[in-house]
This record gives sequence, C-alpha cells and structure tokens, in this order.
Amino acid sequence: MSKEQQLRAMREARYAGRSAASGTPANRLKLVKPGAELPVAPPVEQTSPDQLCGHKSMNGRTCTREQGHTAKSHRYS
Repeated sequence: MSKEQQLRAMREARYAGRSAASGTPANRLKLVKPGAELPVAPPVEQTSPDQLCGHKSMNGRTCTREQGHTAKSHRYS
C-alpha cells in the first residue's frame, strides 16, 4: 500500500468513526408548511440622506453609507 492509500484509509476510518459515534443526523432545515406565513422584518426607519453611518475603521476612516444601512460591509473614504 502506498503512503497516499494509507492516509486515505486512515481518513476514511476516522470519518466513519465520527459519523457512527454521533448517531444524530446532520442539521436539517425546518420545512415551512404550505400556506404558513413567513416572518417579515420590521420596517427600517428612514433617515435623512444627510446622516451617515459614521462607523470608524481601525485606521480612522469613517463609513459613508447612510445611517442604519442594511449592507453587511461599510464603505470607507
């Protein structure tokens, strides 16, 4: 057996041991029943366009997006 085949066999054995030991299936997404209402996010308060987010980066720059933006990232200038 080559070194690669031995490593592959060890990896497969370790994987099989972990999956057998856990005994629980992987997390599954919860299914939504047909006709059920989906949760709705609350409306975001509209701010004037003059107000900026103002988040400060580590190097001192500030975010130029509008205050309360829903984007995950900030836009620095």
